[in-house]
Amino acid sequence: MIKSMTGFGRAVKEIDGYVITVEIKSVNHRYFEFSSRIPRQYGFIEDKLKSYVSSKVSRGKVDCFVSIEALNTEAAEVVVNNTLASAYVKALKELEDNYELKGDYGASTISRFPDVLVVKKAEEDEDKLWSYVKDVCSEAIDKFIDMRLIEGAKMHDDIFGRGQFILENVSFIEERSPETVKEYNDKLIERVHELIGDVSLDKARIIQEVAIYADKVAVAEETVRLRSHIDQLNTFLEADEPIGRKMDFLVQEINRETNTIGSKANDVEIARKVVDIKAEVEKIREQIQNIE
Repeated sequence: MIKSMTGFGRAVKEIDGYVITVEIKSVNHRYFEFSSRIPRQYGFIEDKLKSYVSSKVSRGKVDCFVSIEALNTEAAEVVVNNTLASAYVKALKELEDNYELKGDYGASTISRFPDVLVVKKAEEDEDKLWSYVKDVCSEAIDKFIDMRLIEGAKMHDDIFGRGQFILENVSFIEERSPETVKEYNDKLIERVHELIGDVSLDKARIIQEVAIYADKVAVAEETVRLRSHIDQLNTFLEADEPIGRKMDFLVQEINRETNTIGSKANDVEIARKVVDIKAEVEKIREQIQNIE
């Protein structure tokens, strides 16, 4: 089943003292484009995350947001930057002496200065943390793909319906085309009679002219190819692999055959059907731009 390139998925889990949130969203794009937002201290998972998502998604502009909250603070240690603290104390004493100020500062005052107290955390086990993020990401991607499939099902029905409408118009053209030749034959004979009266007609010459006209307006090859293209389009709609680019090329071919019919068929009714087909082809093209 085809997939839309528009999707969203979100998952949250608490694993081994971490609360991990992963959100994935995407819009249509010609190729696969990935961007992520990850807390700076966990930047080591970015490449792994991109590789994992790209194994599940073939096309689209994908944005991934990861939040990691560490609940376990036992591994954290607060240490004093003694060099910086001493410099602050020295500066405060200098202010006190030079301006005859009261020295009412204490440890709480010094601790509030930037970088006096430094939080040190134990080094993260990168492989273990990635396994946690991957687990949450897997759930988010499942939801993300489910949404893409739901959107894809709607697009499938729309495109299939438009393809059937095109085939109905093709059937009309196939039935109408021979009639245009017969009408040309009748009009040609009528016109000749108007010009030369009841003089015997050169039937061979009439047949030759009608044959030339019939060859000029014949669209059988184009309608056969149109039917083949629509059949292939329907096959693509049932594919389990990314098929958007192939469908885009196929729609170009459908449009090309339709234009050829329009240029060859010298008939108002066929021309109207060509316009109807082209309108449907354009709507199919718009839908295909969002198919993975």
